[in-house]
Amino acid sequence: MTDLALRWQTLPAHLADTPLLSTALTLFAFMLGARLFQVIKQPGWCPPILIASSLLALLIWVLPIGYQDYYQGAAWLMLLLGPATVALGVPLYQQFHHIRALWRPVLITLPPAAMLAAAYSVALAWWLGASPNVVASLAPKSVTAPIALGITEQIGGSASLMMGGLLITGVVATLAISLLAPRLGVTDERVIGFTLGVNGHAIGTVRAFEISAAAGAFASLGMGLTGIFTAIFLPIAWQLLAFPMP
Repeated sequence: MTDLALRWQTLPAHLADTPLLSTALTLFAFMLGARLFQVIKQPGWCPPILIASSLLALLIWVLPIGYQDYYQGAAWLMLLLGPATVALGVPLYQQFHHIRALWRPVLITLPPAAMLAAAYSVALAWWLGASPNVVASLAPKSVTAPIALGITEQIGGSASLMMGGLLITGVVATLAISLLAPRLGVTDERVIGFTLGVNGHAIGTVRAFEISAAAGAFASLGMGLTGIFTAIFLPIAWQLLAFPMP
């Protein structure tokens, strides 16, 4: 029994030197999270990525491996975020006739929405006395992860904290829009999809595709334009407001 316990403690340490353990844990958490999401009847307040992330955090805490070991092994998975985001251009192309008809409202509403998403998180964190590192980590919380990582590195935030902020923002935005849209009488799937993409990034976009192809296309548009605008606007605003840069 002691020998088996010793092997269990040393096996993850050897596997941590390769991406195998981190990849296996990630895939296991994702598949189990998707399955549990189906079992609990697909609630809007608890998307599968939240379940999977919670399971993965629990596994990392229970198993004798550290977060840094896991992160190093799973770092290559981050490279897949870029192609996955670019692939959203396919539904954009398929729904381009709808998007072209609404290009003026899109261009008018996007800049204030993107600026507000960054401004209120920075203002709240600063008002609560957060450190510059925490403030910088929360600023790009409404941007899709591949772009948010670059912004966070540029303005001097923590990637881990930023990813946590992204997860919470996506879940809360999706839940809020799902609850408020019917009560406010908003039924246009294009408007709902665009709002989900601007505020809920990838998590909101997944929810939008569950509504319809048109909602998903507008969510992809909102997510992409928010990322581009924030990547240009936020570092400039950071310097103008005299926040410390790395």
